[in-house]
Amino acid sequence: MQMEANIIVAFPRPDDANNIRNILVKNGFPVSSVTTSGRGALAAADGLDGGIIITSYKHKDMPYFEIYECMPQGFELLLIASKPKLDECDVPDIVKLPMPFVVGDLTDTVEMMCMSMTGRRRSNNRRPAKRTAKEQGILDAAKRILMERNNLTEDEAHKYIQKCSMDSGTGLIESAGMVLSMYGSLGY
Repeated sequence: MQMEANIIVAFPRPDDANNIRNILVKNGFPVSSVTTSGRGALAAADGLDGGIIITSYKHKDMPYFEIYECMPQGFELLLIASKPKLDECDVPDIVKLPMPFVVGDLTDTVEMMCMSMTGRRRSNNRRPAKRTAKEQGILDAAKRILMERNNLTEDEAHKYIQKCSMDSGTGLIESAGMVLSMYGSLGY
């Protein structure tokens, strides 16, 4: 399964970082960067549109929680450490994997994180864009006319415009504009 997330591997020992990178690449995960410092992980994440930082408990320059606090929006942290060290981590948003780990546990965890991020990204893309003040004015004017002329509540007027929009295959603001032009041509 091809993953969309940017993956950054940050471990103090280069051999550990490269071993984790090799496991991920072999299993179809794109690794954007491999580094041996917390600052290196943050620098690699800067400018990317989200992803996963896989790190150990502590680097020479900073511990995992500083990486977590400084990482850009859209990133998640996977902490790989001994069970006692993971027990010290009380941040609920950090995903944890105890060492030693089985390769399947690492790949399953990263796959789960990637799928979760992809789902959130798709969900965010489905949200309607903010209306401009002009568009909101058109919608409000159309609702006012429907409320006055047809004795509707604001909610009923909005639902009526939504239904017209869906039935005609036009946008909500375009349908509101049609309501305005229709009542305008009727002399209202």
